[in-house]
Amino acid sequence: MSKPNVLIFAPREEPEDILATLRDSGLDLSFGEKAWQLPRTDFEADLANAARDKVALMGTSIRHTPITRRVMEEAQRLRVIAKYTVGVDDIDTDAATDLGIMVCHAPTESNCFGVAESTMAMILAMLKRIVQRDREVREGKWREPHMATTFLGARADGYGGVTIGLVGLGRIATRVAQLLAPWRVRVIAYDPYAEPARFLLANVERVDYETLLRESDVVSFHVVLTKETRFMLRAEQIALMKPSAVIINTARGKVIEEAAVATAIAEGRLRGAAIDAFEEEPLGMESPLRQLGDKVLLSPHSASFNEGGELRPGIQWATRAVLHALRGEIPDNVYNKDVIPRWRERFGGAGVID
Repeated sequence: MSKPNVLIFAPREEPEDILATLRDSGLDLSFGEKAWQLPRTDFEADLANAARDKVALMGTSIRHTPITRRVMEEAQRLRVIAKYTVGVDDIDTDAATDLGIMVCHAPTESNCFGVAESTMAMILAMLKRIVQRDREVREGKWREPHMATTFLGARADGYGGVTIGLVGLGRIATRVAQLLAPWRVRVIAYDPYAEPARFLLANVERVDYETLLRESDVVSFHVVLTKETRFMLRAEQIALMKPSAVIINTARGKVIEEAAVATAIAEGRLRGAAIDAFEEEPLGMESPLRQLGDKVLLSPHSASFNEGGELRPGIQWATRAVLHALRGEIPDNVYNKDVIPRWRERFGGAGVID
């Protein structure tokens, strides 16, 4: 009898000891093609064919060949899809829930807190004009009057400090709030799904989205990409913001409309932006964001990329999730928790491995 098979749909140099753990648990492994991860491609049919007899899928991000309803419907034995990363926007989670398939993600410290630290670096770089000052010194300039920067925190002389607005108050944004605590800035947040206690514990003020946009000097996005959050910042929302405001996006590219942001910056209706995630990746050479000089700080979707800690912890979480699910157990990192009753109904607690 053949062993249950797991498809690593988007391989990312998985450590040999982790692959050995999966094999020693009685599993065969298959690996997706690197081409499936390339931009501006469509390998849905290939992915669906590869997934057909699999009991689990695991891997890193695969936005250009997402895991669609079609892919999951082809995989009649599929129990779980486990991501190495925190984001699941490359999986049709609604379809997975309909079909009784658990989706697990990996909100590890190395992922989430790495993004929080990068967010802090971006806020400081933009408000303290780090890149601009470096450029001017290299050009032979020195202490130019227009290179004054923003003082972040409240002062004894009556200066009230800046307001940082966090859109979303999950793990990453809560960590950002913790990192901001010593700076004596005002932190406000919008998250209609977070319970009031979370705002109190994070020491942030709960506001609605329009209030956040109007009052913030920095608007930082920390939301997953859903139907509600897709392009939640367009020209209409930018019109509510201060012309001196800065946008930070370390979440997902399609949360903000890049063309509208670029136009607002070019016209002086926004001060600037620091962006790590883009609508299309890699960022196209024709993007208007590239025409704005150092008013925009660009990063190659690598806010969580840290030496010694990028994906290994996430791969470990995904491996644990797969093994639990294949033993008939519920992992502790299920994203679509609404699926659990349906999943139990389908599989009845029975495992395919010991």
